[in-house]
Amino acid sequence: MTVQIYAHRGSSAAFAEHTRAAYLQALTDGADGVECDVQLSADGELVLLHDETVDRTSSGTGPVAELTLAQLRELDFSSWHGADLPPACGTIATQLLTLPELLHILAGAGRPVGLAIEFKYGEFFDPALVDAALRALRRHGWAAAGAAAGNIHVSFMSFHPEAVEYLAERIPGELLCQLLEIVEADRHSVTAAGEKLLDDGVAHLAGPGIDYLRENPANAARWLEAGRVLRVWTVDTAEDLQLCLANGAAEVTSNIPGEIRSLPTASPPK
Repeated sequence: MTVQIYAHRGSSAAFAEHTRAAYLQALTDGADGVECDVQLSADGELVLLHDETVDRTSSGTGPVAELTLAQLRELDFSSWHGADLPPACGTIATQLLTLPELLHILAGAGRPVGLAIEFKYGEFFDPALVDAALRALRRHGWAAAGAAAGNIHVSFMSFHPEAVEYLAERIPGELLCQLLEIVEADRHSVTAAGEKLLDDGVAHLAGPGIDYLRENPANAARWLEAGRVLRVWTVDTAEDLQLCLANGAAEVTSNIPGEIRSLPTASPPK
């Protein structure tokens, strides 16, 4: 395989996203790295959840920011997916992970592994989430200059240009990924701002969605020519993988990292 494969929220097709089982499966699948989203609980703990509420992915309801870690631990974040948990992956009660717990899992991988941390925001940027994540990483031995915490190579991602700019003041651009997606007209200015950060070299990792790449190959080519690294999400088919290879992607994010890794490596079409 000519690209690095990151497991999107863990091996999230096999097990519920962001759970202990999903991340353990990602390592078993041979993923080169994993991706996670972080949210702050009511008591300031960094929990791995995509949404601002627990409604979609748990047995509970309400905003993450209004629930303590102890309250979140009481919820079932696994059963909605329908997959049985192997004994080695823990119980339903242990599936919710904090960022430090994920770092502990990755530290035990016995090989180098990447960790891509995504910061999600709505209309407004609040630095508290970024600051908390950087503090947690430093406690684990991470330093921005080295980019790694032991065997874990850390990078940071966001769709929000203000978050990327804020991070750029604190860590090297080589560790920053500006995410991009096809958006409606009222969000076009956000996408344009993100594109400019890549053009200006504030972020060195270009993170287009597969649909964005399909519609904007010239942008990807321009960034590659400027020395950017292309990390494409979410790549779950052979066709999409070939599109990434054809456009010079160095990294892809997938819900099925094991299956993507098993695909024959083909030369990109001329």
